[in-house]
Amino acid sequence: MVPLTYYALWIPKSATVVPAQSPATRTQLRASREAENSVRAQDIPAPLHDDADHTSRARYHPRMPANAIADFLKAGTVFADLPADDIAALAAVAREDRYQAREFLFNEGDAPAWFWLVRSGRVKILRQSRGGKEVVLELLGPGEPFGGMAALEGRPYPASAQAMEASAVIRIPPEPIAALARRHPAFVREMAGMLARRLRTAHDSVKSLASNPVEARLAARLIRLAESEGARDQRGLVLPFRVTRQTLADMTGTTVETTIRVLSRWLKKGIVEEEHGRLIVPSVEVLRELEEPGAE
Repeated sequence: MVPLTYYALWIPKSATVVPAQSPATRTQLRASREAENSVRAQDIPAPLHDDADHTSRARYHPRMPANAIADFLKAGTVFADLPADDIAALAAVAREDRYQAREFLFNEGDAPAWFWLVRSGRVKILRQSRGGKEVVLELLGPGEPFGGMAALEGRPYPASAQAMEASAVIRIPPEPIAALARRHPAFVREMAGMLARRLRTAHDSVKSLASNPVEARLAARLIRLAESEGARDQRGLVLPFRVTRQTLADMTGTTVETTIRVLSRWLKKGIVEEEHGRLIVPSVEVLRELEEPGAE
């Protein structure tokens, strides 16, 4: 039986549909009402947004149970240290969306409406240069937030978000997050620390783009990806996802042709390896030598 909330997402508001409710559906609705009561008990403002504009992009599924979202929020996200009641209140107003590879979640300049978290898959954050070229700023994996500062400040998204592969994301209205920030200074510190780390990474990237040759920039980017995302085995650090030549080019401010040429040379020399489209870094130290300006 399709849950009642599925029809609420797709049937026009003018239509009247009253599907039969199975015991599982009644249980889900009862859990949803309990979660909404938790929101009111926590004095969290109701969201000001609806999904009217969002349905043109996301692949909607029957409403994800609030307790499943709460479990995700407690497992290694910026909300992990919040009290259980606060997490339950957030879960009650959160939504899950799914995107295919290369689909955009939002575009640079869009009005902010949501605080986002990657649930599964990978999302890249990118901007358009003055010349119209895409520049990839970040690659984000499970548990990582994005779009939050723009939503909290009420300013347009400063960059676009695009799924690198089939991905699921959680989005939360900014109003309840702002209410939590007022009550929990530790949450504000966690957000500030995350923002500071990203600013340092962005500063290093801009500095590299301005002064380093292409090979040094590619080496620096692969080192960062390998150390932050790589899984170590007997071959070295293995990236758990595919990074296309185009994405590497967009991350390092060069052309895809130059990226192909440099990576082909590295593959022949054994500086990097590749298996099923996933890059392997046998030795970070070898890449560090190439990262030094003038190494090319």
